[in-house]
Amino acid sequence: MISRIKKIYRMSPRNARKVVLKNAFSLSALQMLNYILPIIILPYLVRIIGAGKFGLIAFAQALAQYFSILVDYSFNITATREISLCQKQKPRVNAIFSAVTVIKFILTLISLLIFLLIVNFVPRFRSDYLVYILSFGVVIANALFPYWFFSGIEKMKYISNLNIIAGIIYALGIFILVKGPQDYLFIPFLNAVIFIAMGITGLLIALIKFRIVFIFPGFRELIQEVKSGWSIFASNISINAYTISRVFAVGLLTNNVLTGYYSIAERIANIIQVFPMHSFTQALYPRLSRIFEKNRKRAFDLMNRIQHVATDGFMISLPIIYFLSPLIIRVAAGRAFPEAVLSLRLLLIAVFFVGANAYRVQFLLVCARQDIFSRIHITAALIGVPLIFIFIWIFSYWGAALATALIEAGVTLYTIQLTKKSSNLASGLR
Repeated sequence: MISRIKKIYRMSPRNARKVVLKNAFSLSALQMLNYILPIIILPYLVRIIGAGKFGLIAFAQALAQYFSILVDYSFNITATREISLCQKQKPRVNAIFSAVTVIKFILTLISLLIFLLIVNFVPRFRSDYLVYILSFGVVIANALFPYWFFSGIEKMKYISNLNIIAGIIYALGIFILVKGPQDYLFIPFLNAVIFIAMGITGLLIALIKFRIVFIFPGFRELIQEVKSGWSIFASNISINAYTISRVFAVGLLTNNVLTGYYSIAERIANIIQVFPMHSFTQALYPRLSRIFEKNRKRAFDLMNRIQHVATDGFMISLPIIYFLSPLIIRVAAGRAFPEAVLSLRLLLIAVFFVGANAYRVQFLLVCARQDIFSRIHITAALIGVPLIFIFIWIFSYWGAALATALIEAGVTLYTIQLTKKSSNLASGLR
């Protein structure tokens, strides 16, 4: 594993290594905060508001997340790549920034209208409407914050710094305002207000510091931007259909308490899955896109070596985490809930397959094979979503974790099969 890391290091020019590592470090600092804060906040919240209220909030956040997917569209991938390839062409950067901002604004208005209709007309949502309305604030925050812009220009420190400040303020607000079960509404309220403020700040930094000139785009430009990201958007919908739907499905088919237990396990599994790999993946994407434009074989070899290192890392760490699961749950939630421990152990299987496939899937986007990327995740969604509901119906809350492990194993095997069979992909890498 050490020798592989050294080979990766030697494959990249010094300046490129410096930029990627600097951005990876910035995002890792953010992920570290996301790792630490739940350990601090989760036990407090579960103890103060109870697993039932915690499950209700997780369920509301899962519903709001569907609309975040709509508003994000595919811009965190497509706009990031566009910006990364034309960083020095200011008129083009202005045009992309303006078009993406307008589209996200329109999608936010559409999402808000649909969300309000759902909350108003579905009795289960209407009874706790304030939780759902406040949870929608994160959708607005995601729409405002130009993550894709900072990622495209490889200035991830702004993403990291703003999120770290917002996360610390949020944690302090929780400890100051949430003193009993009756204070549970402060949780989505703080989340909305603080991260909307962060989104506005990020937007102002982009406009002022980087001197982005907003030019109201024409209808044709907007349509072109939507069309260019459609296949990735369809893939994102598919991916999230079998990821976000897990908490949502547990909430629909069980109760708030079991949803709370499962949500604790899934949040911990997500932290293990994304830290620190996700930071490096995000930092590498714009750089790898530019390498691919110049030397496809070199980009492929670099991706392949990084994927091997990531897989080895998970093979070493996940068995240790499996045996420590009761302790991890006890530290994170205040008690070693057996329901959460079982769910976490099953989800660790899914974490391994995601980690063993992450860079391979990302490379499909780097080499513009959105067709293969979409086919993989649409197939996974068509099979996975019914499987999640069926398994929860049969096995209760832990059926979601079991279904997730099977889905991610299938995605990995299907990805390997399709990429090997695709003559176009293979020829593009020679």
